[in-house]
Amino acid sequence: MAFNMNFLKQAQELQEKIKKMQEELVNKTATGSAGGDMVRVTVNGKHEVIDIKISKEVVDPEDIQMLEDLIVAAVNDAMRKIEEIIKEEMAKLTGGFNIPGLELPF
Repeated sequence: MAFNMNFLKQAQELQEKIKKMQEELVNKTATGSAGGDMVRVTVNGKHEVIDIKISKEVVDPEDIQMLEDLIVAAVNDAMRKIEEIIKEEMAKLTGGFNIPGLELPF
């Protein structure tokens, strides 16, 4: 019985730490780029795009497709980077152990 109570207490503590981390992740950002930094996209820890910078040299009305492709590539790069930050933060909480089913709900 003591084992179950201790386990439940630890699970609740972990849940509280995860909730706090979720709140703090809004302030974490990652910037991805494409086209030699001609397009830069910044996202936060909630996977929200919070900034896009586009160099005027890449804006060509005759080649909108290239600009669209660069934006997609920059967003994907930023998302990969923020995922690494989130994984690092989760590893701090779990002591590096991979707990199946333990993911952030956003």
